[in-house]
Amino acid sequence: MARVVVLTPNPAVDVTYEVAEQRIGETVRVTRVTRRPGGKGLNVVAVLRRLGVPAVALQPLGGDGGRWIEASLLEAGADAVVVRVPGGTRTTVAVVDGRTHPTLYAEPGEALTDAAWTELADAVSRLCEPGGFLVVSGSFPPGSTPERVGALVRAGRASGARVVADTSGAALLAAADAGADIVKPNEAEARDATATDTLEDAAAALLARGAGCVVISRGGDGLTAVEPGGSRHRQPAVPGVDGNPTGAGDAATAGLVAALHSGLPLEEGLRWASVVGAAAVLAPVAGSIDIDDLPLLADRLPAGDRPTLPLPIPTR
Repeated sequence: MARVVVLTPNPAVDVTYEVAEQRIGETVRVTRVTRRPGGKGLNVVAVLRRLGVPAVALQPLGGDGGRWIEASLLEAGADAVVVRVPGGTRTTVAVVDGRTHPTLYAEPGEALTDAAWTELADAVSRLCEPGGFLVVSGSFPPGSTPERVGALVRAGRASGARVVADTSGAALLAAADAGADIVKPNEAEARDATATDTLEDAAAALLARGAGCVVISRGGDGLTAVEPGGSRHRQPAVPGVDGNPTGAGDAATAGLVAALHSGLPLEEGLRWASVVGAAAVLAPVAGSIDIDDLPLLADRLPAGDRPTLPLPIPTR
């Protein structure tokens, strides 16, 4: 089976602080600290691996943080390809109290050199293959231009891979312009990038720019996919799921790609996205799911909206 390559353009050391209560302007005691390789793409890789999908993690890394991420990925058995950069790798901090929505502090990262951009595009061309996928996931570092983003998408497509872009802002538009097979923003990102007021107008604008399909995450309202010609698919969210939503969208991307990579149609991919995204909400940190939660969550959906279980799931 052809591989899935997941590019994280702006990786991070993800730090989660668990506290009794989030309070502004006060000293807050941290009860637990968790550190893990982060960035949306690395969350996608972690969930794909839990689903039994062969995935290569591609990312630029530099400094002590970058070395820690690389070592952590290798220790976890991930297939990691690193483009080494002279600057450092950023840190993000999530503050979680189990009462309110987590607070996220995200550093911007450092601009990539021309040499790093070239090496990333070359790595995409080398790693991607016909029948596989390139997933471009997360923010881009400062100084990223639409031309740089488009070059990565075109490199994946030229290698015969289907390209899924889960990003925002100018990068989202650039991915659509370069003909990404699927763009997957959330509803706010889609409307903001296209300067439109409705989901329908945002999807139409992204399709008009060249995207092959638009999949929009809508939180508790599920997912909506729009294809050229106006074909539309709606998938409800799994009801009654409470927990930490950080990384749920990344898990949904992984569920979508896992299903499509297995040869399943888009509608089934949306069902998997819904269930896998819900499983991530139940997990304590982003980028993790419990495989045993999937059938239980699927059973909460209406009969016609449940995924067919299982995908290739690793043997325990």
